[in-house]
Amino acid sequence: MTDHQSGRKKRFVKKKKDPVSISDLKSGVLNGDRSHLAKAITLIESNAEEHYALGQELLQELLPHTGKSFRIGITGVPGAGKSTFIEQFGEMLCNDGHRVAVLAIDPSSSISGGSILGDKTRMEQLSKNPRAFVRPSPTAGTLGGVHRKTNETLLLCEAAGYDLIIIETVGVGQSEVMVRQMVDFFLLLVITGAGDELQGMKKGIMELADVLLVNKADGENKPLAEKTRRELNQILHFLIPATKGWSSKAYTCSALKNEGLKELWDVVQQFEDQTKEQGVFQERRLLQKQEWFHTMLKERILSDFFFHPHIKSSLPRLEDRVRTGDFTTSQAVEELLTQYKQAILDGNRSF
Repeated sequence: MTDHQSGRKKRFVKKKKDPVSISDLKSGVLNGDRSHLAKAITLIESNAEEHYALGQELLQELLPHTGKSFRIGITGVPGAGKSTFIEQFGEMLCNDGHRVAVLAIDPSSSISGGSILGDKTRMEQLSKNPRAFVRPSPTAGTLGGVHRKTNETLLLCEAAGYDLIIIETVGVGQSEVMVRQMVDFFLLLVITGAGDELQGMKKGIMELADVLLVNKADGENKPLAEKTRRELNQILHFLIPATKGWSSKAYTCSALKNEGLKELWDVVQQFEDQTKEQGVFQERRLLQKQEWFHTMLKERILSDFFFHPHIKSSLPRLEDRVRTGDFTTSQAVEELLTQYKQAILDGNRSF
């Protein structure tokens, strides 16, 4: 574009973003404003060094307003209909007066780091509900990072007044163990055909679940769903319960037909009452905080190590020596650790 008076071309200068106001974000989150909550979560999820300190400052400010929700983890075998179930379950709970936040951990590519982030599309109805908040989070291939970001996002949602937090996992695998360490109640969603499904389902995943729910129990599939439920209950009878003092059982539902969801909620409330009465609920929360502390500590130590200037310069050289056979893997590791310890002792971070 040209300035007609001077004949010179106009320069477009990119507008600088306004600095993050922790005070504004805090008041917005506490008022339950979804746009402020989304901005706060984006700050927490950022890997930028300057954002990390701001995110932790915000979290510290909001910490007194957290811890009052009930946290539910949901996983399921492929094709179990998790998104349909969560949407119908969430809608029902919103209609009952609850405020529901859904944190969906989406699969990320280990090659490109990209993620599908399709849960807002798959839960379109729930996303539009003013009493709900749906937030997909990419795993970015690092479960430790997800643990921190999902846990902190969970706390932000609690501060915003959401009394029920649902965390949906990518599927059956390592991430389920991580989510179990963050929630009060863990639900495993399955479908009919127990024989084949259970062959492919790790026993360890079943041992994490407080309830196994057979979805799609409708129409001609209903008798088979009941059969699957009975088979699951027989197996659960021989497994160690996921929660002390609670007997894990299998139930049926049809998310599509909205059947069995109220009965499930009754079971969840019974679980909450029973575990709180027995002190198991409080004990689990304390252990989860301890586990989070250790996870955060490991993450920071790893981050400090790999981003240390001397390690960044030495690592490629040692990798080459391992590839060419000049060093064994153990020798390379020992040398790198020795160099790191020496750099720390010298106190020279630029080396």
